[in-house]
Amino acid sequence: MVPKLGNYVTGSWITGDGDGQPLFNAFNGETITHASTKGLDFAAILDYARRTGNPALRRMTFPERGRMLRALALHLREHLEKFYRISFLTGATRADSWIDLEGGIGNLFSYASLRRKFPDETFCLDGEALALGKNGTFMAQHVLVPKDGVAIHINAFNFPVWGMLEKIAVNLLAGVPAVVKPASITSFLTEAVVREIVASGILPAGALQLLCGSAGSLLDHVTSQDVVTFTGSATTGMQLKAHPRIMQECTPFNMEADSLNCLVLGADVEPGMPEWDLFVKELRKEMTVKAGQKCTAVRRIFVPENKLEDAHKAIAKALDQTLIGNPENEKVRMGPLAGQAQRREVRDQVSRLLASSQLIYGSLDSVTLLEGDADKGAFLSPLLLLNEQPFSNEEPHAIEAFGPVSTLMPYKDLDEAIGLSKKGKGSLCSSIVTADPGIARNYVLGAATHHGRILILNNECAKESTGHGSPLPLLVHGGPGRAGGGEEMGGIRGVKHYMQRVAVQGSPSMLTNLTHAWQPHARQTVDEKHPFRKYFEELQIGDTVITHKRTVTEADIANFANLSWDHFYAHTDHTSIEGTLFQKPVAHGYFILSAAAGLFVDPGKGPVMLNYGLEECRFLKPVYAGSTIGVRLTCKEKIPQEKKEEKDLPRGIVKWYVDVYDETGESVAIATILTMVQRRS
Repeated sequence: MVPKLGNYVTGSWITGDGDGQPLFNAFNGETITHASTKGLDFAAILDYARRTGNPALRRMTFPERGRMLRALALHLREHLEKFYRISFLTGATRADSWIDLEGGIGNLFSYASLRRKFPDETFCLDGEALALGKNGTFMAQHVLVPKDGVAIHINAFNFPVWGMLEKIAVNLLAGVPAVVKPASITSFLTEAVVREIVASGILPAGALQLLCGSAGSLLDHVTSQDVVTFTGSATTGMQLKAHPRIMQECTPFNMEADSLNCLVLGADVEPGMPEWDLFVKELRKEMTVKAGQKCTAVRRIFVPENKLEDAHKAIAKALDQTLIGNPENEKVRMGPLAGQAQRREVRDQVSRLLASSQLIYGSLDSVTLLEGDADKGAFLSPLLLLNEQPFSNEEPHAIEAFGPVSTLMPYKDLDEAIGLSKKGKGSLCSSIVTADPGIARNYVLGAATHHGRILILNNECAKESTGHGSPLPLLVHGGPGRAGGGEEMGGIRGVKHYMQRVAVQGSPSMLTNLTHAWQPHARQTVDEKHPFRKYFEELQIGDTVITHKRTVTEADIANFANLSWDHFYAHTDHTSIEGTLFQKPVAHGYFILSAAAGLFVDPGKGPVMLNYGLEECRFLKPVYAGSTIGVRLTCKEKIPQEKKEEKDLPRGIVKWYVDVYDETGESVAIATILTMVQRRS
């Protein structure tokens, strides 16, 4: 009896009732296991995530969540070889599996590092504070808090590990638990990875649950605090998005659907140019990596009509070099599709495409293998089609064959290329290969409305380019229209997708207490001990020093000009002032900032280790010789720093609000400076 996959729910591994759905080895068609969720209590699963996982994650700060992701990535990396062996069963070569496995783990590392972009809090601020009253007593701040619900991820079959890890990295950093429902056909690989995640004990209870099999009634129990993400076909995605419960609860629904992505060859590119070779290489990669089973794969190829024949020959020659067969064989560059059902689906879709196109490379019925059985394995030849009337025929722009299939089409000018790119009605990504900046600019600005991401590929960036089909953690992954209208990842943008934005209004002191970030006009605390004499732990938000005053002289201005070599006319030339904003030569803004530092700095050795930088600075009012300035220096925000090495001194970064004012009491300059401050322990 072939064992069934486990479902990790409500803190335990549980197998579903019944025989379940059989899952097969893509290489030889043998049954590997069965998947079933029959008999599971889906309402209880979501309730467990909300009651157990959500509070545990919400109590953690962003740095704590980030370090949790890093620990998880390090743990999974220790088990890569085991995952590779299982991944071969999905039809993926080692190179294909690298994208899925190490790409997914890379996402965990990326979002772990992103913790440094967030405060040492359980929540974060969104944008700047807004003054709402003339006298500074009423203001507002947008705040983001983790949602109270659970992230439900319904994933596609083509990337069973990356598809899970790229999503949970984001929701876990945001402080929201996840229920992952991978596509059944390759869920045995997802299950193997989740078993290692659970065994590690790194995630708190309820932070991650796994369903291997049907989603059943899962969506019947969503609430407005949950977030549903879907990756797969546009048809299935629209059905799920229209689920009555999702509509009733206004549950956020993010869809990333397979789309008819395109690759454009610029009219400037000729055979023999580096860009020509890049075009052919990129296309071959997009058609054969994962056997073309990528939501970002190139399905439509647009080339200038006078280069159609040359492009056909070059692409065919490149595809001839692709060895197909057993994905475990190191010489093989393309394995089988994920299963026999998937191969039948691709053949059916290609047959529909052939109603208006012709097959110019490959065969629907036969394939040459280095190793393997063409009947038992789900093998398919790369297929290149030609459609010579792309504006008259809709099939290439409406039908997707989710495999090693792409259609070559001609265009007359760039406007036609842009128009053809838009006929896909929304794509995840597009690429243009060109050495001409003008062509690149016009294509991007013309086509951007219909694409989630655009790659400009030329010889300058080729060595470092991640390629057309590679979504990156810090960039949004999604697209308009047919592509689903959603966005995944995107760095900080993605994290905010799992958080609730609330506009909070009140007095500056109230919002300072709420946000732990001092706001202008909030209460300030002045005591005998200079803030620079306080260790990081001692400092309180609002601690302030009000300095002595200093009168600016003409000698100050002249000396600073000579010292800095800044002899800008407004500072040094009395004869050039007429017709300017100034009444007479004005003090340098950076002199005012330097003079302010001279007033507020405590010179003795103490906990302040160094000046770390300047975030913002504004010079609000001219300062002339004879003006008297003073400074109010206030502790604005504290950011603990992690030790990179054991011998490092414990420390944190302190942001100080610098308010320089003149004898009238008006501010002449404001700035935020950063210092590194030692901790006691």
